[in-house]
Amino acid sequence: MRYFFDGKIEKQDDFYSIRIPFNVWEVCKQRDVIQADLVLDNKIIACELLPEEKGNYKIHLSADDVSHINTNDKHKILLHITGSLIQMNQNSPYSFENPIRKIDGINIIIQPADGLCGQTCVAMLADVTIAEVISVMDCREWQGTMGRMISALNYYGIDHSDIIVYTEGQEATLPKCCIMMEKMGRYCHYLLHYDGKFYDPNLGIFSEYDMSKLLGYLEIKVD
Repeated sequence: MRYFFDGKIEKQDDFYSIRIPFNVWEVCKQRDVIQADLVLDNKIIACELLPEEKGNYKIHLSADDVSHINTNDKHKILLHITGSLIQMNQNSPYSFENPIRKIDGINIIIQPADGLCGQTCVAMLADVTIAEVISVMDCREWQGTMGRMISALNYYGIDHSDIIVYTEGQEATLPKCCIMMEKMGRYCHYLLHYDGKFYDPNLGIFSEYDMSKLLGYLEIKVD
């Protein structure tokens, strides 16, 4: 999976680093030092992700890696972490060529309990019950991470971008359909955007959204 965000390069002694704006443990289900690669100002760089605490990581870079750029500016970062999705041990009857359905609308589903917003978003996209999605994702309340949601989308044959875009409260133009992430304490709250409307598992349907609350989004591919 790839992750797109704005990053500021920090210098400490002879080392450089970039803060990652999401919890790596929750999104990627990987720990310790992680091997990755990134694109920084059109240069592909092999790098290591170094843990700080509780799933927070920084990208570790050398002086040679950043010699071609102005380290005082923010830069567009495209980070690739291999093997970052959860593999579900189920034989799916669906594929991107044969999805569970064609997404041409969304029916709102309100989550029955807190902590099920991720499962509910997948249920709305697949047009199935939350109970079925909980079984497919194999996770209960507060366990529906973006990594598990993407794996569930793959199971249902729901095509999506391979890049998660992190906006961190900046203005953004959303695609026609996407899963949106809001930061909520230690967790993320998930909701959907489809064709100019917002489908929140807590609040229902609304037509306006405060983009300053948006952490990022994953595009769902629709016609």
